[in-house]
Amino acid sequence: MLDKKTILKQYFGHSAFRDGQEQVVDAILQRKDALCVMPTGAGKSVCYQVPALMFSGITIVISPLISLMKDQVNALTQNGIPAAYLNSSLSFEQYCLVIDRMRRGTYKILYVAPERLAVPGFLDACRSVTVDLLAVDEAHCISQWGQDFRPSYLKIADFINELGYRPTIAAFTATATAEVKDDIEYSLKLNAPFRITTGFDRPNLKFEVLRSVNKFDDLERILKRHTDDSGIVYCSTRKAVEEVGAKLNKAGFSATIYHAGLEDEVRKLNQEAFVYDRKPIIVATNAFGMGIDKSNVSFVVHYNMPKDVESYYQEAGRAGRDGKNAECILLYSPLDVRTNQFLIEHSDPNPDITREEQQILKAREYDRLKQMTFYSTSNTCLRNFILDYFGEKSSNYCGNCSNCLTKFTEVDVTIEAQKILSCIKRTGERFGKTMICDILRGSKNEKIIRSGLNQQTTYGLMAEYKVTRVREIIDHLEFEEYIVSVGDQYPVLALTPKARDILFGGEKIVMRVAEPREVVPQKTGSGKVIDAADRTLFAKLKALRRGIADEKRVPAYVVFSDATLVDMCRKRPSTPTEMLEVSGVGNAKLARYGAQFLYLLNNYKGATDDDSLAQDSAPEEKPQSNEAPVGPAPLEERPYFSGNVSASALTKLINGLPQIPRRIRRREIANWLIHEGYLEWVARSETQTVKRPTQKGNEIGISSEFRIVRSGRVSHYIRFNANAQQFIKDHVAAIIAFSKTFGEECPPTKSRGAKNPFEISQARLSEFEFSETPLSISEITERINALVTDEHIERLKVRALTEWLLYIGVLQVISIDGHSLKLPSKIGPELGILIEDRQSDHGAYSITLYNIEAQRFIIDNLHAIVTVT
Repeated sequence: MLDKKTILKQYFGHSAFRDGQEQVVDAILQRKDALCVMPTGAGKSVCYQVPALMFSGITIVISPLISLMKDQVNALTQNGIPAAYLNSSLSFEQYCLVIDRMRRGTYKILYVAPERLAVPGFLDACRSVTVDLLAVDEAHCISQWGQDFRPSYLKIADFINELGYRPTIAAFTATATAEVKDDIEYSLKLNAPFRITTGFDRPNLKFEVLRSVNKFDDLERILKRHTDDSGIVYCSTRKAVEEVGAKLNKAGFSATIYHAGLEDEVRKLNQEAFVYDRKPIIVATNAFGMGIDKSNVSFVVHYNMPKDVESYYQEAGRAGRDGKNAECILLYSPLDVRTNQFLIEHSDPNPDITREEQQILKAREYDRLKQMTFYSTSNTCLRNFILDYFGEKSSNYCGNCSNCLTKFTEVDVTIEAQKILSCIKRTGERFGKTMICDILRGSKNEKIIRSGLNQQTTYGLMAEYKVTRVREIIDHLEFEEYIVSVGDQYPVLALTPKARDILFGGEKIVMRVAEPREVVPQKTGSGKVIDAADRTLFAKLKALRRGIADEKRVPAYVVFSDATLVDMCRKRPSTPTEMLEVSGVGNAKLARYGAQFLYLLNNYKGATDDDSLAQDSAPEEKPQSNEAPVGPAPLEERPYFSGNVSASALTKLINGLPQIPRRIRRREIANWLIHEGYLEWVARSETQTVKRPTQKGNEIGISSEFRIVRSGRVSHYIRFNANAQQFIKDHVAAIIAFSKTFGEECPPTKSRGAKNPFEISQARLSEFEFSETPLSISEITERINALVTDEHIERLKVRALTEWLLYIGVLQVISIDGHSLKLPSKIGPELGILIEDRQSDHGAYSITLYNIEAQRFIIDNLHAIVTVT
């Protein structure tokens, strides 16, 4: 069995664990429960993924969002780790396929939504395998005292009890106060867990608060300095999301939107547009982002102030996950406080807790809002404020937040403070900040005049001050605990005992006031400087990555992160061994993409035509390597030429060899192998022929396999082992010569005269004529085929449809009196498949029919129907 560090390098491409990761891995491997608090981007997933690959059984990961599961599974499969997820996005047959593969031990890691735990079929499947580790991601969701409580998480403890045995349990979250940590441990019934809280600090994030008068103007200025970057703009309401999104697009920015009020399909498409870099900006409510593993987010702007520090830090932490410098900017206005008060007061009550507990929770929400307001109005180090909130001590100067980068002047505001405190006292401690400001500034609004407050001795005492300065001093007095806000929905200001020292004790109060300054744009990018020539190479690497990602239908960062591409620019690997030294490149990704990136790197000439690309300093001289360039090394010694590979992968790998005369095509290899007798055409069905290795082909290491792929489709693959790969490499010249000799007379790569497999567009399929009267399988097939107008497309066979229904388990074969009948299974009637008894001249018989629900089920899943032979 591989050790933990070998797994870390081979699968994840990292040479060393990050802070705290190894301790958690060790604890889990010792079968200890764990409670881990690590900031966003610190690598929590590695803490359970590495042990999962070392345990013999399966690891179940409980995750709250579909997007998180998809991202994680995408990344794992790209790293060569067998993983899957179960959630509501899967069709019925996909769900059945995952469960079946889970029972057979196909997966090492399975992601599930917490709601799935209560499904009897899933519990039965878990009982049939060994669940070594249960990892709970976003574990703060189980705490009723946290900022994002989800009742579905309470089902986890019940699931563990009903499992029949107790796996090791590990809980992970990015933000948790001491109280929330205790609640997580209690609710999950962790057994003396290994507890770890790594530093909350994210040094690459710059925090900034702008006290904004015109938020959209400020937002535009921010986006203009991030023209090539990807970022998130958070708004507090759905209406604000739609308004800001529309204004951004009108202003020429490429933005999409996301909130819970959109239709599911629209939300999905908008999220994919952002994740796949088709839209660089997404405007969203806090419904977006939990678990989004998009590494190249360069900025997060909060258009409105969130209602608590936990939410803010979690959302802001979605920037800079790849370690590059990133900005986290909050556009603050006092109206944000009132908006959040409204949202707290009108939030739906939690039906799972008592009325008294609901009142306690609401009070805590108001207290968290107060802390968030302090952060937004503070003149001290913003990073220190956040770290102190989570119980971590730090210096009062970080050098990378707007307050630390602002020049402040200490101003004596004792007189102003006395006026404010006197006004609060003389008005009976009955009013909030807005009313106190209005009285002091001598406002003539109707409420003040009607209430006679214009007769107060403090009325108009600060008429010469701007409202922002009065509010700033009030906020400072509250932060320093000379006054306190009393009440939740409509808080009023009251004096604390400390106020007497200012009013009567002669105490002076000094406040730091910011001097006017020009905001210096934050330069995003790698922490390691890339010179201009490297930026040209970086752009080429990104273009290659984009092409691969589009082909694989995965986000670009799943192929390689920006940080990995930066490291490639810096290290300039030229061989597989050197490529493995690049951070983020493991054996699996080297096997998948190594040849293509090495080919680009080895053939990159540099941008020599532009004087502006001159380097600022001499590049680090690269030591001479004794290793031969990529290509001449024996294939079996090169990691990405090991195991069985497909014909497509083989072609790409061969084309990565610099010594070949020209690039070759997969068809050329296939034609030559057929001509030389290593492959042959065989009939798979009446209408389909496939290539199959001959005995001669088997002897050199060519094999074939049938695999069930996405949506239950059965596909045929030709595979080449290391010997076959070396054989093709040795005969590249012969393959090219053969293609040149035969030219257009090369044997075709598919049988002449054969029709294309059955296919139909969604547009045509939408014209299917559903029947309220139940239809037979033949009638359904006839109606589908009536929509196919291309004579070169093979028609759908009744047999194909029937075998697919058998395969997914809605039909079953039953033997009666020596006859095999295809009848509905137990789940068939639930889908609308029924049996009808009929009478003919030859006697009674039964027929299986499909009502309109069953017809819709077939049409909705038609893409999955193939002939299984």
